[in-house]
Amino acid sequence: MEKKVYTDLDVWKEARTLVNDIYVATKRFPKEEIFGLMNQMRRCAVSIPSNIAEGCGRNHPKDSIQFFFISRGSLYELETQLYISFDQKYIDELSLKPILNKLEITRKLLNGFIKYYRGLVR
Repeated sequence: MEKKVYTDLDVWKEARTLVNDIYVATKRFPKEEIFGLMNQMRRCAVSIPSNIAEGCGRNHPKDSIQFFFISRGSLYELETQLYISFDQKYIDELSLKPILNKLEITRKLLNGFIKYYRGLVR
């Protein structure tokens, strides 16, 4: 099996742009959130492309899939944090919608990538 170069993957590229969107959005958060929700969201967002990269570096598709599942879990976690940020009025609806759209695109790409790797295990 030929290893995927993770930097060429659409799912990794999309996840990376999602990270950037989260950094931009959280810059406007109140200072008291620097070590709270802001930090948690940034770490969560960074873990998405990081786990995709780590999964691609594994020797067996079954190992890779585990990291892709961790990445997908982080997507759901980030989505919840975005809604909490909206509830707290740290982010407005105009900013929230495009980020949620990007998150959904990333989730669909990641689900397809997981499906592809599952086919390699069988």
